[in-house]
Order: sequence, then C-alpha cells, then structure tokens
Amino acid sequence: MSISRREFLETAAVGAVAANAVAEVDAKTGMPMRVLGRTGFKVSLLGFGGGSRFLMYKEEDKAAQALHKALDLGINYVDSAATYGDGKSEEFIGKFLGQRRKDVWLVTKVGPRKGDEAMRQIERSLKLLRTDHVNLLHIHSLLDEKDLGEIQAKDGVLNVLYKLRDQKVARNIGITCHGDPAVLKLALERHDFDSTQMALNAARQGQGRGGGAPKPGEPLPEGSFETVALPVALKKKMGITAMKVFAQERIVGKAPVEKLLSYVWSLPVAAAMAGMPKLEHIEENIRLAKAFKPMPPAEMRFLSANLSERYKLAIDRYFLDHVDA
Repeated sequence: MSISRREFLETAAVGAVAANAVAEVDAKTGMPMRVLGRTGFKVSLLGFGGGSRFLMYKEEDKAAQALHKALDLGINYVDSAATYGDGKSEEFIGKFLGQRRKDVWLVTKVGPRKGDEAMRQIERSLKLLRTDHVNLLHIHSLLDEKDLGEIQAKDGVLNVLYKLRDQKVARNIGITCHGDPAVLKLALERHDFDSTQMALNAARQGQGRGGGAPKPGEPLPEGSFETVALPVALKKKMGITAMKVFAQERIVGKAPVEKLLSYVWSLPVAAAMAGMPKLEHIEENIRLAKAFKPMPPAEMRFLSANLSERYKLAIDRYFLDHVDA
C-alpha cells in the first residue's frame, strides 16, 4: 500500500471526483450530503463535533441552542465520545436530541482497551445518550502498535464491538487516530471496520521542517494520514470522516478557514468534523459547506506544501501525545 505522493494525488483526485459526483444536496436545507462508505448512509458534509469546543457552552440552554441550530441548518452527523467532559457531551446530546434522534447519525467513541471495561463504558454512553443503539461506535484514539495489540487481543475492545454490531447495538463500528498514520494503516488492513476517522488537514502533508528539529530519540510519524492510511480505507470502501481539520486551531490564521475546509472536503471523505464553540461559527461553517466547490488539485498542492513546510513537524509532535477529553 506504499505509494508516492504523486500517485496518491492522482488516486485522491479520482476519489474526490467520485465523492463529489454522488453528493446530493438536501432539498430542505441545501446541505451537501455524501454517502459514508459501505454504511450506505448519507451524511452532511460538515459534522457537529461534540468535544471540547462544544463543552465551551457552559449553560445547558446555550449548548442545546447550538446543537439545534446545527440540525436546523442541515447537519445530521453528531459526533461525541465517552471521555468528552467525562460523559457531559453525551449527556447534553442525549438530553437535547429528543424526538430528533431518528434523524441523526449518532456517533460516539469508547476508550478502554479491555473488553469488560469497554462494555461498562458503552452501557453508560447509551444511558447518557438516551438511546438503545448508536449508528457508529468508534474505538477512540489509536496510539501505537502496542495499543493496537491491546485492542485486538482476545479479551480486547474490538471483539466487544464485533458482538455489539451483530446485536445491532452499534449499527457500524470503526476506529479513530490522530497521531501515527502507519499504525492506523495496520489496523484498517487487519480488521473489519465499517468506518474510520483520521486527522486530515492541509498542514500534515510533505516532509515539513517548520517547528524545529525533532528532539533526540523522538519517534515522529512518517508520511501523513492522507498518503498512508486513507488509501487503505478507500480500498476497503470504509466510511471516512476527517477530524483535526484546523489542527486544534494551530493553522487557523495561517490560511483562510474556507481554504482549510475546502482542502479537506476536496479529499475523498464523507464529512469533516468541526468543534464550533460559538453560534456564529456554526452559521459560517455551514454557509461554507453549502457553498463548497472542489479545490483544484494544483491549489491543493500549493496550500499543503506551504503549510507543511512551516508547521507539519510541530503539529505531528503535538498530536503524538494529544488526548481528546
């Protein structure tokens, strides 16, 4: 699965054209919708991130207003995790969705690697989300090969997810990763996932020298999710969603927000997640999604080369031990 950047860009361009060709615009909201791989479900181009940015709404009525505004304007992919606020995100989402649950592609993530611990957390998540099933359950934040070994062990979380999928408690299962694309590639090659979420942004391409030299002995990842892990997910027809599109705000201001989003949406992904701590962020990002036109490949190459050269090394280093919480 090792390919050159040029070969990947050609493959990605074909994939992006295919993704855009099958995209439909929701007649009611004007939101572009894409099929989430082999799940067959049509999701909004922009997803609602339920992580730290969502939890910046300290008052429940403001958080509820934010979620409902997103849904009213066309978002149908709602993404949470058990560790977001130690269940607070799931609690808010479960409380606020109410009768709108049936219209939402509801996603959460499980953290423990031991199967029994994972099952207890999943049971709590279902209770907080006030539902008997989730549309997609991700294993949260794959780290390295040792971590993958614990996940895929006989008593590990992966076998629990397989059982829950058979029972339709988790209609689809997947895995997320924002640190090392090589270990995500291994996980996707080895196992039967329906979907995956990976860190995709314009600043993690190329070799990148910005951010200073690596620290002695520092094992920074080679390549990028775009060139290493994404081709595997495409080959296996998985649903693909992007996260960290702004690299935790580290490239906001380094390029226009509309360019950063357009870059990721021009990749063969179904949706890009965004944390939006203000109502105006929700309105503006949805406006950009509805106005999206694919970025020409030459412009993608220019943007990624420029940002990667200056910021990739520092961003890779940051995400090696970043914890979603």
